[in-house]
Amino acid sequence: MEYKSREEVPKKYMWDLSKMYESDKQIKSDIEKVNVLTPQILEYKSHIMDNADNLYDFLSLTESQDKLLEKLYIYAKMNYDVDTKNNKAKALKMKIEKLNEGISEKYSFIEPEMLEADYDLVLKYIKENKKLEEYKFYLETIYRFKDHSLSFKEEEIFTKALNSFGNCSEAFSNLNNSDIDLGLVKDENGEYIKLTSSNYSIFMKSKNRTVRQDAFNAMYNYYKNHKNTLSALYVGEIKESSFITNTKNYTSTLERSLFQDNIDKSVYDNLIKVVHDNNYLMYEYMDLRKKALNLDEMHMYDIYVDLIEINQDKIPFEEGKKILFEALKPLGDKYLKDLNKAFEERWIDIYPNDGKRSGAYSWGCYESYPYLLLNYNDTTDSVSTMAHELGHSMHSYYSKSQNYIDSNYPIFLAEIASTVNEVLINDYLYKTAKTKNEKIYYLTDFLDTVRTTIYRQTMFAEFEMIMHEKEAEGIPLTEEEISNTYYELNKLYYGSNVISDDNIRYEWSRIPHFYTPFYVYKYATGLSSALSIASRIIKNDEKTRKDYLNFLSSGGSDYPLNILSKVGVDMTTTKPVTDALDMFKEKLNELKELIK
Repeated sequence: MEYKSREEVPKKYMWDLSKMYESDKQIKSDIEKVNVLTPQILEYKSHIMDNADNLYDFLSLTESQDKLLEKLYIYAKMNYDVDTKNNKAKALKMKIEKLNEGISEKYSFIEPEMLEADYDLVLKYIKENKKLEEYKFYLETIYRFKDHSLSFKEEEIFTKALNSFGNCSEAFSNLNNSDIDLGLVKDENGEYIKLTSSNYSIFMKSKNRTVRQDAFNAMYNYYKNHKNTLSALYVGEIKESSFITNTKNYTSTLERSLFQDNIDKSVYDNLIKVVHDNNYLMYEYMDLRKKALNLDEMHMYDIYVDLIEINQDKIPFEEGKKILFEALKPLGDKYLKDLNKAFEERWIDIYPNDGKRSGAYSWGCYESYPYLLLNYNDTTDSVSTMAHELGHSMHSYYSKSQNYIDSNYPIFLAEIASTVNEVLINDYLYKTAKTKNEKIYYLTDFLDTVRTTIYRQTMFAEFEMIMHEKEAEGIPLTEEEISNTYYELNKLYYGSNVISDDNIRYEWSRIPHFYTPFYVYKYATGLSSALSIASRIIKNDEKTRKDYLNFLSSGGSDYPLNILSKVGVDMTTTKPVTDALDMFKEKLNELKELIK
């Protein structure tokens, strides 16, 4: 179901943003409150750490303003996202963005001033003013960076230098999005279609091998033709990261990226080691694909096509909701009762309408519902997407049991709740499948999720580590050095059963995440953690179910590894990734039996 205009959408299918603002008058009032708070906060410049009361009052004021700014921005952005043609909504979004920018510029003094003091003084203040207890973990996380902070003057110069950075990422984005031209590809019907980054995955699933091969070569020929420019941009990004690393007194960019979440390097190393030890499972899966597709040779353009096609009935939203609640039953009555609020209280904006942004997300502020934006289209994928986003929303809902400052869970944990729901949906659809072909379809879906999220993202993570290490060692990162490194890794991860076509050596140059160093490993650790949790929940482990709700309620009140330990996942060991790949092996063996 798709509506031509926002006005045509029935109220019951729209999210209820009145929980945030009911009128323009309320929005104006909160903007005024923000502006009133700014000079009050600026009065504490050079006096934040004078005494315990000053520190508490300052933190309390900034928290009040942060809550207001967060609420204003999220409302403005979500209101705009459902109708990007609405000029009034666009103007409000731009106004709040400008308000945010102006305030952040005025507050550059805060962190350097606080970090001039010793952490022992902070602990002394917490004893003197018990109200500071609610900020204890927040303050601890700030003062962890003391050894990596600079003097006021150095920070000022450093900030100016950072303002000149980002051009490599922006130029890459232009080449990868705005200026990209992949040409035309002939589809199954013999018609020439303009190839784009969006429809590339559709071509890769084509049953016509020539279509897949042509799309693959068209995609990577573009990157091959720009290989020198793209390698220069990527090396520029690595050098920018190296500058920040050295200036801020870190031993490596990897250490710096892990430091924020207090993640031990063993987590990164264990991930790569366990995947290497289990690459044989990937080789077996690729061999099975090759046989199932009846191919003499397995190429990189063959690895995404479905092994089986099934006729899927349309799944209207209400039917999708029933599947969702059945699939998530293993999470227990409390979770399902709280989940139902998403529908009763209208957290969800369900259907597409003209001007609504594409995709899906979960978002909200501390004082609002954890909203969901969907573009539901009556498919199994849309049910899975709804489950995924509701996982995020329920995580946010339970995290509000923490105070505001501790409620935001870190990125390292962010994809776990959403992926647990996806695993439960897949398990339910597989167990309730009526035909052999349906079972093959859902097993393949699971295996491909692990392949793309654990195996492939770990390959990306290893590639990043090698590149940054080579830069640190002074090895010239020529285009050839970068592409050859990636090519050899691709052969290692996919094995001899797959021909690593020459063009795959340029795949690294189209991955945007490489411009946010050492981010991709979190996808692999997140799925590994989710599989560990979901596998126990599926087996009706009551302790895991209770521990999982405790995990969801923890927000960002502790370091990620400590929070994960509450639900029996220790990412400093090899067990979670090993267990995830054992589950992959189990599903692979089931698929082998079905395909016999």
